[in-house]
Amino acid sequence: MVHTYSGYENKVRANLEHRVESMGMQDKIFRILVPTEEEIDFRDGKKKIITRKVFPGYVLVEMIMSDDSWYVVRNTPGVTGFVGSGNRPIPLQETEVRAILHGMEEEEARPRVAFEVGDPVRVVAGPFVNFTGTIDEVNLERGKLRVVVSMFGRETPVELEFNQVEKIL
Repeated sequence: MVHTYSGYENKVRANLEHRVESMGMQDKIFRILVPTEEEIDFRDGKKKIITRKVFPGYVLVEMIMSDDSWYVVRNTPGVTGFVGSGNRPIPLQETEVRAILHGMEEEEARPRVAFEVGDPVRVVAGPFVNFTGTIDEVNLERGKLRVVVSMFGRETPVELEFNQVEKIL
């Protein structure tokens, strides 16, 4: 695990890939990854898929540790150091690496939910547009909310999608 300046992860990956090729280190440095995951974000009633870095400021490097490979990675522009104590990096456990790679392989983007039970919301789309209510339940798997709105003087639960409501601040 290599520490970088935050926001420079992809640039460090590109720089490191270039250095590995130009210095002939393909036999010691194999894979360079910036762990990311896709999320569904709901803003202004619109659904957007965004790519989010799982570990901002870090890049994973699969390598055989030697003085030469350590030097190539350590002196790559944007690299501030390795994760570990002292001068030598501490390798990640195999289970940790598998968990990170499995998280990157997931096919479906997960919704990023800014809604919690009890939040006041305004309906911005659908048959209940302009109604206000309170979130009673958040169902991540289905991408739906149960919102209690006041209709005809009664509290009525309605099921809405995330993009049909906006938080009232």
